[in-house]
Amino acid sequence: MSETVQHVEQMVDANPRTDVTETFSEWRDLLTGLRARIADRFELTRDPSTEDLESYGDPATGPSGSLAAYTGPEIDWLVHSWIGDPRTGFVNLHLTAWLGPHVRVPHLGSALLLWPQGWFYVDGVPRGDLVGDGEYYDRYYADADEPWLAFKQDHPDFTWFTSRTGFIRASLSPVAYCYSFPPTRPNLDTVETLLTAKVEQWLGWVDAAEPVPAAEREGLAARDLRIRRNIAERDPANVMGERMFGPELTQRLVRALWGGDRVLPRPVG
Repeated sequence: MSETVQHVEQMVDANPRTDVTETFSEWRDLLTGLRARIADRFELTRDPSTEDLESYGDPATGPSGSLAAYTGPEIDWLVHSWIGDPRTGFVNLHLTAWLGPHVRVPHLGSALLLWPQGWFYVDGVPRGDLVGDGEYYDRYYADADEPWLAFKQDHPDFTWFTSRTGFIRASLSPVAYCYSFPPTRPNLDTVETLLTAKVEQWLGWVDAAEPVPAAEREGLAARDLRIRRNIAERDPANVMGERMFGPELTQRLVRALWGGDRVLPRPVG
């Protein structure tokens, strides 16, 4: 299997402009449905800091986007967003859910990208040291090892994506899915099936989780916020936002990804 080792802007610049509106609409519906599935399980409230980001840019004439962030008694920060211009071949969609400190279940991370080839990422973001805490690894990651290895063997159309940024590589669990692929019907179906299964697995983990001792929750919440902020601020794809909307709006969007301007309080568990 080959490997993709490029920055996002390099992939975009190396490909002709292609209208990907149809696939974008399909993926937007997919993430909207998965967000609704999560909302069935959790009490969620839209944070007022993102209300005016419901629609930005001008989809009729160029790049645009949408970003909504939610919080609740069990959810620290859930982000449902997209950014780009599907008529020119680039769009980036996110659905991430960061849990409160009442449990140690991994956070849910997922993203879909068209450039105009396809790319997807889904992972359980660890809440601790996977090497130092073997029991945590065994509980949430060990069973994913065989399916992860099988996916690499069974789906030759999917090319492993290696970020050129070491920090981003370090943020992935050992069973993260991070691939580029031709957006054919079978491949799109594969991504939808896998993403849906991962969300259902994550919801099952939450339902089966044991509570974190009260004395440990403050430290866990602080760690979660550091990780979320670092990932958002160090994402090399932020350069695409600056290209489309300039540094001021891009910085605000990045803050929205980690909750830098949030109004509602964080859950204390």
